[in-house]
Amino acid sequence: MAEPYPSYFGFEDLEVYQLSLEFIAEVYQLTQSFPKAEQFGLTYQLQRAATSIALNIAEGRGRNSDKDFVRFLGVARGSLFEVVSGLQVAVRLGYAAEDDINAFLAKASRIKGKLNALAKALYSA
Repeated sequence: MAEPYPSYFGFEDLEVYQLSLEFIAEVYQLTQSFPKAEQFGLTYQLQRAATSIALNIAEGRGRNSDKDFVRFLGVARGSLFEVVSGLQVAVRLGYAAEDDINAFLAKASRIKGKLNALAKALYSA
């Protein structure tokens, strides 16, 4: 795991943000082995959706209210689910082995739990 960035803006020290950065890097590494024909298809879609997780956490943290932050956490969760679905498609198409994807699914489940816990804490605050 790379060293966390210093917390200048308040989102960098969130564990879910750090986990999402790791997840992005792993998705990028996995998709490098996808066929070139998928460069603007599934490869791009997975990379975009994975990146969207961290970006929405950051953007939500920058909003003026916890209610807005919770909404952006929901968008981040939707992007996470999009990655999970895309990974399942990659297995079906033979671009990735199911055994390789299981580690991604475990990490995605952990990120989902952290997103849900943060949203719940903000919602009840």
